[in-house]
Amino acid sequence: MARQTSGQKRTVGRVMHEFKHGELETRGRKIKNPKQAIAIALSEAGESRNNSKSENARNRRRTKQKERSGTTARDLKEGRGRRKSAASRSRTSTRGRRSEKTRAELYAEARRRNVPGRSRMNKAQLQLALRR
Repeated sequence: MARQTSGQKRTVGRVMHEFKHGELETRGRKIKNPKQAIAIALSEAGESRNNSKSENARNRRRTKQKERSGTTARDLKEGRGRRKSAASRSRTSTRGRRSEKTRAELYAEARRRNVPGRSRMNKAQLQLALRR
């Protein structure tokens, strides 16, 4: 393992803090194993030996974005984080805003209209086919 930068050390410290206080989760389950917590910390810091350089860089960018936006478990618990409101999380819009349907909704409509090849279409293709 190469020498860690100060930013990577801070990230590892934050993740270990979350583990220590029982806030570290993955896929909705709390992490109880310290070795697993270390592996997660190194992965988030972009220093995992099990990932390629490009995967480590991608993980590092994602983690830094999460830290900047204040959506880490530590920030949320200490009241500094920004939870998204229900309105910003939902895809359905309120009055005055443009509604964007999910792929499942578009697929259901394509099925009602009997659009050929709908099962192999992605969201953009479904939108295009339904406009016709």
